[in-house]
Amino acid sequence: MSGVVKRAAVLAIVLGAVGQAHGAQRPNVVFLLADDQNVLSVGAYGNPEVKTPQIDRLARDGVIFDRHYNTTAICMASRASVFTGMYEYKTGTNFSHGDMRPEVWRKSYPVLLRESGYLTAFAGKFGLVVQGRGICEGDFDIWGGGPGQTEYATAKNKSMARYAKRYPHSTLSYGAFGQDAIREAVKQDKPFCLSISFKAPHKPATPDPRFNDVYAGKTFTKPANFGRAAGAHLSEQSKQGRQYPRFTEWKYDTDYDAEMAKYFQQVYAIDVALGMIRDELTTQGVADNTVIIYTSDNGYICGAHGYASKVLPMEESSRVPLIIYDPRSPSAGRRQRSPSLTGNIDFAPTILGLAGLPAPDNMDGVSLLPLLSDPDQEVRQQLAFINTFDKLPTHCLSVLTKQWKYTYWWYGDRQMQPTEELFRLSTDPLEMTNLAGSAEAAAQLEAMRARYDTELAAWKEQATPYNNYQKYGLLFDRSIPIEQKDIGAKKPAGDRPNAAARRAARAGAEG
Repeated sequence: MSGVVKRAAVLAIVLGAVGQAHGAQRPNVVFLLADDQNVLSVGAYGNPEVKTPQIDRLARDGVIFDRHYNTTAICMASRASVFTGMYEYKTGTNFSHGDMRPEVWRKSYPVLLRESGYLTAFAGKFGLVVQGRGICEGDFDIWGGGPGQTEYATAKNKSMARYAKRYPHSTLSYGAFGQDAIREAVKQDKPFCLSISFKAPHKPATPDPRFNDVYAGKTFTKPANFGRAAGAHLSEQSKQGRQYPRFTEWKYDTDYDAEMAKYFQQVYAIDVALGMIRDELTTQGVADNTVIIYTSDNGYICGAHGYASKVLPMEESSRVPLIIYDPRSPSAGRRQRSPSLTGNIDFAPTILGLAGLPAPDNMDGVSLLPLLSDPDQEVRQQLAFINTFDKLPTHCLSVLTKQWKYTYWWYGDRQMQPTEELFRLSTDPLEMTNLAGSAEAAAQLEAMRARYDTELAAWKEQATPYNNYQKYGLLFDRSIPIEQKDIGAKKPAGDRPNAAARRAARAGAEG
């Protein structure tokens, strides 16, 4: 039997099993990914000063996840984890490291869904490059994606230019794309997976002017951990990257209200686009069989602790909104919240599970579908957070539980020594007290160190042999003195941007 015939036979068996499990109709999936949206920007997460009526409606209909994190808080690596369900060191994909390998992409959720009979549609910022495949437009039935950072001007996005006249700003054009994709899937009588990656609210801040009145003249309450004084206890390593100077460069210190108004206005446009998509689901008669997942590729610091941007392990950067609405679920319409610890590595197995497909063994994530029936369940005890982007001193590995976060800042030189941070998130969600040196938290520190060592052991065992991920097994090791770690006077060769990273830099640098 030839390889092609074998694959067809296996696919037929899988589809037969899916049909038995779900009857004649498998659910549709709408996966919506904002870019740089933190929980402060959503009313349903407790901010009464923002206007997100459609996201809040989705939250009332579905389940809000209160402990959801991106395992890497930078767009290229985060999107690779979303597509594949794997930690960054297994995707081998991030700025200054390299592109995704084709064999990794072949096990992504869009490819596997399409092979199983789903109509797949993608629009927006693809966010990565697959070696020899580019941005993989041929792997989708309907395409509205683009390379690099894409553009806020719809006309400048080649695959979306047809929407430019009616929606000159890209955010609403993606809502229109979603409507067209839904109509086409219904026309073809096929289950569909619609994935949209909005550019908003990524900088440079470029709100849609049609919504200028929404936050005109507004003032906003600064969080209690705002400003440089609230960051004095944080590691020196975390202050070596671009996140520290951007607090002043981006005027959070001098023009907070204007900066946040632009940020929130961009989120408001996404909210409108969400409404467009939900209206079309209803119009086409498929709303009752469509699961909607709303989240962001990473958070945004917005002045907390006197930093800006993302990347770092602090809550504002790593924790993001997640809402899942499955109208078929017993949780639908019950306004439930889940305290379970979840991550962006969970999206691929969750989406595959919705289609009745098994998650490949290589995936690190788990399906979140059990949480839709019982939001109080636990799906894991710990989660890793990774940064291998920007300057070497900021690179770090963290481990999180529902109650605690531990980071080992491994880097040391004449100005700083390796150090630890330990935050009790259950009572200190703003991360204002580092308990790493506290006698009262000594037992918990040891426990979190052990969890950290477990995550690092997995890194050492499973990291790709390419794109310079193996070196972190040494650099992040707590048991090895800094004097035995070769950091050199110059930046290590693996941290010099390769061709893919240079292309990304020219397209807009940080994701």
